[in-house]
Amino acid sequence: MTPPRGRRAAIFAAVAAVLVALGAWLLLGRTRAFAIAPDAERNVLLVTIDTLRADALGSYGGGAATPNLDRLASGGARFEFAHGHAVVTLPSHASILSGRYPYGHGIRDNTGYRFDPSRPTIATLLKAHGFSTGAFIAGFPLDRRFGLGAGFDTYDDRLDAASATDAGERERRADKVVASASNWIARQPGKWFGWVHLYDPHASYAPPAAWAARYPASPYLGEVAWTDYALGPLFELLQSQPRDTLIIVTADHGEGLGDHGEQTHGVFAYEAMLRVPLIIAEASGAAGGGLRGDTRGITVASPARHVDLLPTVLDAAGIAGLVPQQWDGASLLPVIAGGTSEDRPSYFEAMTPAVTRGWAPLRGVIAGREKYIDLPIPELYDLAADPREAVNLATREAARAQVLFNVLRGFNVAPPNRAAAETPETLERLRSLGYIGGGVAQVREQYTEADDPKKLIELEQMLQRALEAQQQGRPDDAIRIYKDVIARRADTEDAYRKLAFVYWRQGKAADAIATLELALRNGVTQSEVRIKLGQYLAESGQPQRAIDLLAATAGSDPDALIALGNAYTLAGRPRDAVATYTKLLALDPENALAHENIGAAHLRAGDAAAAEQALRRAIALDPNLAGAHTALGVALASTGRRDEAIAAWTRAIALDPAELNALYNITVNLAEAGRLDEARAYGDRFLAAAPAYMVEDKARVQKMLNR
Repeated sequence: MTPPRGRRAAIFAAVAAVLVALGAWLLLGRTRAFAIAPDAERNVLLVTIDTLRADALGSYGGGAATPNLDRLASGGARFEFAHGHAVVTLPSHASILSGRYPYGHGIRDNTGYRFDPSRPTIATLLKAHGFSTGAFIAGFPLDRRFGLGAGFDTYDDRLDAASATDAGERERRADKVVASASNWIARQPGKWFGWVHLYDPHASYAPPAAWAARYPASPYLGEVAWTDYALGPLFELLQSQPRDTLIIVTADHGEGLGDHGEQTHGVFAYEAMLRVPLIIAEASGAAGGGLRGDTRGITVASPARHVDLLPTVLDAAGIAGLVPQQWDGASLLPVIAGGTSEDRPSYFEAMTPAVTRGWAPLRGVIAGREKYIDLPIPELYDLAADPREAVNLATREAARAQVLFNVLRGFNVAPPNRAAAETPETLERLRSLGYIGGGVAQVREQYTEADDPKKLIELEQMLQRALEAQQQGRPDDAIRIYKDVIARRADTEDAYRKLAFVYWRQGKAADAIATLELALRNGVTQSEVRIKLGQYLAESGQPQRAIDLLAATAGSDPDALIALGNAYTLAGRPRDAVATYTKLLALDPENALAHENIGAAHLRAGDAAAAEQALRRAIALDPNLAGAHTALGVALASTGRRDEAIAAWTRAIALDPAELNALYNITVNLAEAGRLDEARAYGDRFLAAAPAYMVEDKARVQKMLNR
């Protein structure tokens, strides 16, 4: 008997549904799970996204729209439980590239450390096996001066004002970095290793307007979504490559966003800062047609670490067995193939407050899903049950804490080596990015609970509020907050230094000097307080006091030698100044700032030819040294080459729009040449930016421009 029409329709629909489901099952059966086999002819692309929390990406359940990275995850391996080993940029990238923990590669902070170029890295090892190598850098903490350029044929760290979101920050936007990397990739005739570093999610958060409008309540998520968008053309380019490309995407560290009281990063090592996204995928070359469509992505719950990335790359490139093992990690290819791995504990640290402020050093270990943080007030967390680290189990679970403490002792927990001094330019650039910077604090053997960062995070918050007050033109509020910080903890070096700077910008030289003298009386040990005091003394008409302060203690400290040389210059002793800078060059022949200051000393002595020679040498060593271009302009103008001088000042302003001496000089010279419209454009910028102590210069510009 034939079923009624309505029942026949229902039966047909049911059969169709079964066939569709069966077809989908058969298709799934033909789609293999993602895996990687060693291949000596594949390309390798490493993408590191600065300050990217794992839980910001869409594929990790985050609130940012990240379709490009989500697509990678959908056809590759997404690691749920991946961690870095440091919470600032330079040490973390050193671990990524070298496969070593921070104590192994020696980089403990963004300031005062240099990566040893003799240490093997992904770049040096792949280059030795026939890969072209290129790095494309977006932020100053990875400038070539810090040593990570070894092994790269191209190390593109051009962070001038033309490509920066903020000239003071020396940051390059993601689309600019991607364009540079894409141009390089398209020119490679053979296999290549490319490292693309993107900086946009780093504070301050300022996504392009369209992304800012989409995320009005979270500009950080807007930066993340923009960065994903900017990566799209790079991933599309890979389908035109003649070879397949292994893609690894991770972050150096995350961002606090208020978790545990930390808004940015660098102080704590909670999961918001330490847990990172990690996606490993593969793009087919021209024959395959883009990102793998014949694999289904896998989610890996097993722990992964930054130190695992170098051995993973070598394994995927088929050369792991050809290189003597000199790393702390292990290849992740077996983990991807099998989905599980033996438990591999992971060491981590946060040393910036210890080496710059004298706070207790933070070290810790993750074993399984348990995390131990070794501080005067120790912390133990069960990350499986408490992923937000809300409940410290160290006291009630003392035996478990002791077990993890013993695991931690299996790593190198010796105090970090004393960092070297930085040049003033390097420190100022890093401070503009929000890093503490400053001189080196004494690293002690013993610390008390009063030194624990958990007890001191309020000071960090206060310092951040004071900085915001400075930036918003509220110096009196900044002064009040800095004084409050000093009253609460008298050894907070950067509070004195920043307070003195506010006074100095207000034209209150005596108050700035008194603030730094108070720091010395209060036992602040960082050398930069003494150096900055010498600078202020010299520039306020007391160069002999500066010389007396610095001459006995300068030694081989680059900062101190620079400050001492400047004091000699301002004291009218150019020969002593040049001798001081020459001493610095004996220690560091490639020190561009020393050559710049030799040029300035010769200018002061009226020797324009010698000045020009020294300044051109400085620019040859570091073309981005805005001050050298400014001084060169002065030397050129003094010998009647005004047009060349204006070109030099124009270059200085392009490198640093806040280069006041260049703005002043170009304004005056353009006005004297009768080019008043051009002069006004620069003069108005000078008048808007010049601090109170430049009262005479401001008055001259106003008179020349009829302002």
